[in-house]
Amino acid sequence: MSDLAAPLRPKRKKVWVDYFVQFRWILVIFVVLPISWTLYFLTYLGDVKSKRKSFKQRQKEHEENVKKVVARLKQRNASKDGLVCTARKPWIAVGMRNVDYKRARHFEVDLSAFRNIIEIGKERMIARVEPLVNMGQITRVTVPMNLALAVVAELDDLTVGGLINGYGIEGSFHIYGLFSDTVVAYEIVLADGRVVRATKDNEFSDLFYAIPWSQGTLGLLVSAEIKLIPIKEYMKLTYKPAVGNLKDLAQAYVDSFTPRDGDQDNPEKVPDFVEGMVYSGTEGVFMTGRYASKEEAKKKGNVINSVGWWFKPWFYQHAQTALKKGEFLLGWMMPPKVSLLKATQGEAIRNYYHEMHVIQDMLVPLYKVGDALEFVHKEMEVYPLWLCPHKLFKFPYKTMIYPEAGFELHRRQGDTSYSQMYTDVGVYYAPGPVLRGEVFDGAGAVRTMESWLIENHGYQPQYAVSELDEKSFWRMFDAGLYENCRKKYGAVGTFMSVYYKSKKGRLRRRCRKLNKPTLRLLLQRLMMKRMISRRIEV
Repeated sequence: MSDLAAPLRPKRKKVWVDYFVQFRWILVIFVVLPISWTLYFLTYLGDVKSKRKSFKQRQKEHEENVKKVVARLKQRNASKDGLVCTARKPWIAVGMRNVDYKRARHFEVDLSAFRNIIEIGKERMIARVEPLVNMGQITRVTVPMNLALAVVAELDDLTVGGLINGYGIEGSFHIYGLFSDTVVAYEIVLADGRVVRATKDNEFSDLFYAIPWSQGTLGLLVSAEIKLIPIKEYMKLTYKPAVGNLKDLAQAYVDSFTPRDGDQDNPEKVPDFVEGMVYSGTEGVFMTGRYASKEEAKKKGNVINSVGWWFKPWFYQHAQTALKKGEFLLGWMMPPKVSLLKATQGEAIRNYYHEMHVIQDMLVPLYKVGDALEFVHKEMEVYPLWLCPHKLFKFPYKTMIYPEAGFELHRRQGDTSYSQMYTDVGVYYAPGPVLRGEVFDGAGAVRTMESWLIENHGYQPQYAVSELDEKSFWRMFDAGLYENCRKKYGAVGTFMSVYYKSKKGRLRRRCRKLNKPTLRLLLQRLMMKRMISRRIEV
């Protein structure tokens, strides 16, 4: 590990925000948690009310709400009103970005009524849901039926719309791909008010493939049809500890779910669930799971761990015990709502977290996981790190994220002829230098990470704070299909470009410091780059 030694940094002088953050737990425990519990309970009551509605009633309500969206869009005066965005409050979103575009002039469309599960089709094994249906809501309906979405993202508050238009990750992605890869059809309201159903093989197939990662900038998603799979009541987990250097840990992780003989589609050789935790530069635990029936779970010798209780340790701490116990088979007070944590952050605290914490995901090819771990150790020293694999499919269209060219010829471990295996390296904690009280440039570390991802054909999910300029953004992502669909379906001039919607909002603060002639010159230059004025207000 000597070649990975972090650079020496000077000590950092503490400021008042350090102390506020240190004691923020008081606010969280005595204010945020009680409010979170109340909101969870009210949400549950709303779900129960929705569940009691008949299919005809839910379908009728959906159709009426879609008509309202269409009518609202047609009220917009393109020459006077701002660009279209949803009326959802900025703090409600789970992502960490400052959604400053909401503070500028914009034309709001209210989608708050779209939170019903319209239909669970057992015959087609399809769930038709509205975009604000979240993971907790849908699992409460499907699990008692021994069904689940093919991919259920980790947090209950994550919504279908957010997971489709943005990004979410879960332990079954190595089988089914990303959440959007499990969608069969999208119902979209286009800029001109047309309502279309896009599938992979109808006249809107280009739109179908362009929607994921577009952040709602091609049209307004009003429903989606998503694959269901049969499940059993329990998940039998195996915890596999590993020690060695970071490359050794990466190989142990790869071996935990990818057969070395390349038989990646064989369910006998590939587990139903995979994730990993790297606790230091020399220790990690990799978890694999298979569905198990109630009868299997209650067999003599099995231990049932009911996760989620307030007295349980955090799951990453529970998994870490495998380093002492060795491999074994088979968790905490109700978590606060992420949206409330964001709502109780002021500008100073938010900027503090941007500089003093890292909340990022690095999506990298599976064979480069070892390199990614070494990069994070050297540049950030953040532990534990979370690992979760996912397939990146080769589609008829080149989408915003796509596999490496010629990946199918190499047939590396985990790859198939139709998909390349990637891994999400989750980096969520205070860096080592911050914990030691040293100077740390958070924005600089993110820029370095983004450059590394571009060089290694990796991706940064757009929920996170990005330091990319527009040119670099489109080096990371492919603009071809996305821009074609923006022009074809009238999104240009109606919806903001995905880059500006994803970008950390700093332009407004900088503009205040400029004198009028300089500001005028800047605006002229931006217009020459074909930016419309309403984007500049972001």
